[in-house]
Amino acid sequence: MNISRREQRVLHVLALGGRILHERAGGPKIISVTCLTRDGAILSDCDLPLFNRLRKRRLIESKSGSPYRISRRGRLSVRAQLDNKGA
Repeated sequence: MNISRREQRVLHVLALGGRILHERAGGPKIISVTCLTRDGAILSDCDLPLFNRLRKRRLIESKSGSPYRISRRGRLSVRAQLDNKGA
């Protein structure tokens, strides 16, 4: 599966314990996302189109309204690297 550098970076942060917080506009449609590292820092690379691509490929998942986390498929797809500064 071809995964872009930005997608790899977000998946790597999620694999290390990060999460994606989402906001809805009263209905089922998600209007904004915020990717947080396990330390609480905000990852600026994660925007709504990238989030939708990851969700469409089932690389991230949410269970009963909780924040999005990496799925099993996402863990198998992410490349191993020491830090998320290079790809």
